[in-house]
Amino acid sequence: MASFPAYAGVLYDSVRTSFDPSVERTEMERGVPKQRVLNSQVLIKLAMTLDFANPADAVRFENWYFDEIHRIDWFDFSHPLTGALVQARFEGGALGELRPAEGADRPWQQDVVLEYLR
Repeated sequence: MASFPAYAGVLYDSVRTSFDPSVERTEMERGVPKQRVLNSQVLIKLAMTLDFANPADAVRFENWYFDEIHRIDWFDFSHPLTGALVQARFEGGALGELRPAEGADRPWQQDVVLEYLR
């Protein structure tokens, strides 16, 4: 399995986590609504901004995205908050636009959303 490239950094203050709890809720005529778990695992979405030291690293990342993971394959990724190794992929196979960031140590940035099962 492919691994997320080390030259692509994560801006830790940009990391946001969300998920669909996969719970069915049924309103009752009287009393408390009933709930049940639909799936044993949930798909966690991890939105973040990647940063690159130079345009060459951004191009290397794009090559990895197209040639190694073919836009949709799973890859090993170290979770930025826990450090745990998870198997992730890009939501919908999509990358955000690559943009320059003025005044940053690593002046090229790209927003992405990863998803993994928990």
